[in-house]
Amino acid sequence: MSKSINTVVLSLSRAVVGLLFACHGAASLFGVLGGAGGKGGTVAFGVWPGWFAAAIQFVGGLLVLIGLFTRPAAILCSGSMAYAYFVSHQPKGLFPIENGGVPSALYCWFFLLIAVLGPGKYALDSWLARRGATSNDAVPVSV
Repeated sequence: MSKSINTVVLSLSRAVVGLLFACHGAASLFGVLGGAGGKGGTVAFGVWPGWFAAAIQFVGGLLVLIGLFTRPAAILCSGSMAYAYFVSHQPKGLFPIENGGVPSALYCWFFLLIAVLGPGKYALDSWLARRGATSNDAVPVSV
């Protein structure tokens, strides 16, 4: 497979997962898209861990979606999903299929993958890096 298709697929995958994750946060914070837990409501402000998880999902998902501060955002999102899995799901059964933790496990591993591979070519982080390299090259540096 060509390298150019790899960069497109990586960037698209990052954006799609970021969007889906942000939708989970929006549902819990703002009561949209079915609301918190699909019951139409919201999570009360500042309540641990629900409100903080929703804030990480919304803000972290948006950052990953646009590819800004992608690696730190992906690490935070991955960690929050690992926490969700081991605190909420794993005590109910060993395997994710048994304990309802498949989404948490998948998000956790996918965000870890993004943190390792980076945001891809089509991300604000990459654009800012290219822009910075171009402007630094244009200005002669004297020592």
